[in-house]
Amino acid sequence: MGYQEDFIDFMVRSGVLTFGDFITKSGRKTPYFVNTGNYQTAEQIAKLGQYYAACIAEHLSGIDFLYGPAYKGIPLVIAAATSLYRDHNINIPYCFNRKEAKDHGEGGSLIGYKPQAGDHAMIIEDVITAGTSVKESVPLLKSIADVSVDALIISVDRMEKGDGDQTAIQEIAGSFGITTTPIVTILDIVSHLHNHPVDGRIIIDDAMQAQIKKHLERYGA
Repeated sequence: MGYQEDFIDFMVRSGVLTFGDFITKSGRKTPYFVNTGNYQTAEQIAKLGQYYAACIAEHLSGIDFLYGPAYKGIPLVIAAATSLYRDHNINIPYCFNRKEAKDHGEGGSLIGYKPQAGDHAMIIEDVITAGTSVKESVPLLKSIADVSVDALIISVDRMEKGDGDQTAIQEIAGSFGITTTPIVTILDIVSHLHNHPVDGRIIIDDAMQAQIKKHLERYGA
């Protein structure tokens, strides 16, 4: 089993990936939901960092530092950077932002590495829907130094349209030239979990597979 399949089982066991009837923030009905806020133990964040590090290591060429947008991106970038060093012998700088700029001491809006002109950045996020954090992160980083934001790593690509005909990933690519790489996509999830037991329980049966297929036929891109 590759790390992607193992990651899917890990999300199920952690209560992060669930199936049923849900309403997204945009008001859209969906048969599946990804809530990374449900990670809550040291073991879980350590394992999560390993999955991110495995994906990042495959796409790190030319990247000078990792950036995690507050708030969910903060533990992700720290866990990923730690695992990159421990498991892959890659020692790469990282930073994350404050929601409000510090107006005393050294000041500033970033904690950790201070980007330099000419640097190439990779953003570490959980999932994206409207891409709001990325749209905020790019101008923030560019206001600090003349950096290039080249890549974005996320846990799951829902492969769904936003308000228009493009996904948030496609919109980000078009607006900023950023290449987004998910650890897994919803199609990977369905392919792996369909009639596949996790701890003796079938997560996606034929009926749920049909619901997801119908959902993607309506909203997928």
